[in-house]
Amino acid sequence: MNEKRNEIAVLFDHYSSLLSPRQRDVLDLYYNDDLSLSEIAEDLGITRQGVRNAVVTGEKLLFKLENSLGVAERERSVRACAEKIIALSSSDEVKNEAQKLLNL
Repeated sequence: MNEKRNEIAVLFDHYSSLLSPRQRDVLDLYYNDDLSLSEIAEDLGITRQGVRNAVVTGEKLLFKLENSLGVAERERSVRACAEKIIALSSSDEVKNEAQKLLNL
């Protein structure tokens, strides 16, 4: 379950602006603030089921966006390559350039 939470958090960082305001608020409270469905429902003045629906539809949309656009996967790939370059290179200049990629 933690793996899914981590993946949702990464996808949320990339695609939250493409969610509806309600989905964005609910997923932010649920995943980033770690509030329960009941706590979110009380805070937003909606039913617990309404919160659950927003979580499920928001998650589905995040995964659909990633499957279509692949932004998070490309970022992981670039990071892995930059880390490998840093590990294998003896050139400080090359390492510094690779580090810039990691800092983006």
